[in-house]
Amino acid sequence: MKQTTRLYVDKRHPALWLALVCLIGSTASRILLYPYLSTPSLWISLIWPIVGAVLYGLTLLIGGREMLYKTAVPIWLLSLCSLWQLFTTPYLTTVARVTNGICVLLFTLAYTATVSGRISRIWLLLMETAALLILITVQLQLRLFGLNVKAGVLLLPSYLILAALLLTLCVMRVHTDGRFHPTWGDRADGRLIRSTPPIDRVSSYFMVSRNGANNLFAESVEVSEMERYIHRKRQEGLTGFGVTHVFVAAYVRTVAKYPALNRFVAGQKLFSRGEDISVSMTVKKEMTLSAPDTVIKVHYSPTDTAEDVYRKFNRAVEAAKSTPLESGTDNAAGMLTLIPGVFLKFAVWLLKTLDYFGLLPGALLEFSPFHGSAYFTSMASLGIRPVYHHLYDFGNIPVFCSFGKKRRVEEISDGQIVRRKYVDLTFNLDERICDGYYYASLIKYFLRILRHPEVLDLPPSEVVQDIP
Repeated sequence: MKQTTRLYVDKRHPALWLALVCLIGSTASRILLYPYLSTPSLWISLIWPIVGAVLYGLTLLIGGREMLYKTAVPIWLLSLCSLWQLFTTPYLTTVARVTNGICVLLFTLAYTATVSGRISRIWLLLMETAALLILITVQLQLRLFGLNVKAGVLLLPSYLILAALLLTLCVMRVHTDGRFHPTWGDRADGRLIRSTPPIDRVSSYFMVSRNGANNLFAESVEVSEMERYIHRKRQEGLTGFGVTHVFVAAYVRTVAKYPALNRFVAGQKLFSRGEDISVSMTVKKEMTLSAPDTVIKVHYSPTDTAEDVYRKFNRAVEAAKSTPLESGTDNAAGMLTLIPGVFLKFAVWLLKTLDYFGLLPGALLEFSPFHGSAYFTSMASLGIRPVYHHLYDFGNIPVFCSFGKKRRVEEISDGQIVRRKYVDLTFNLDERICDGYYYASLIKYFLRILRHPEVLDLPPSEVVQDIP
């Protein structure tokens, strides 16, 4: 994974809290001084600057560790308000307006490039010095007109904003852990793949939906070794260890070697989940016709062994079956059912639109069973063969795997009739996340693990990182 320069701020640093105090002071002084402005504009002089200051403070406080780059959005809002005021204030010369406007734009660009990790912070410090000179120049020109309130007081909100930016600049630090940290274009559940060939970048615009880009695949695996492996794990104390655990563990191990399997398409762009492997599965609270279904979503790591998968999976299943309350997914769906039909259609459209642009919050993504690495379903518990399940157009799950009950087959081996057991499985795959050769390689690897599941007892010797 390519290491990039990403900045963050530490909430424990006193200067950060002083910056927040400056932002609060800027908001309060702007409200108090609003009646004294010569050209009062409610939205430009009061509301939008306050919104920008509040958004900047909240982003610092909530997302300063991983999303510092998003503070550029309120800075752009504040800069646009400043530009509007510069060109509508009657006391400034044309030269002053144009010069100051260029400096404001350069400062905003420097700030955006700095928090995005593209340029050094020294350039931002120089541009902030220039912005301070702008305020001093404007103040001197305003003093010539003898306003009813001193010009220095009128510009107090802007001085406090600059002070907050200077304090923030002092507490900015560079991530040195070597891990990936998000930036523009990334989502809460994945990072944008920026190195794909041009043909792959445009293919998702021709194949817009997952069901329009799906490939169906079926295979059978002989389970003699798997049955012996399951029997041994149960003897080791893993009560209830079964085929489902082996399938999920094999999938996790496959992602460790073929990380492109953990990609997804959203907003016609390709993303990677990195080392977060989230698997969704529908379970029944009881094996009766009237028992309700619920969905579990379990997060795995590429280094997980079969025992790790067993414990994480069973913990999620027991929590879903034992609690009398509904799961987060059920509660979220229940809230949607309270919306009348016509408005519900609009609400779903809005969710899809926010998801398209990567604006759904992480908490809502966690509740959604349609956002994840893969969806598994077991037909064995229903006593039937696997179905070819469709992919969901809502969400971003690119893989749906279904496996059925065991079936006995009599085959001729070395002139003798041999009875063997097979499990059939089907895949529905989004072809946009990787090419056919890659898919063929990972499926063969997945089937090889199912035939020799003992390799799942130990973590993988190497975890292959996806290409950023």
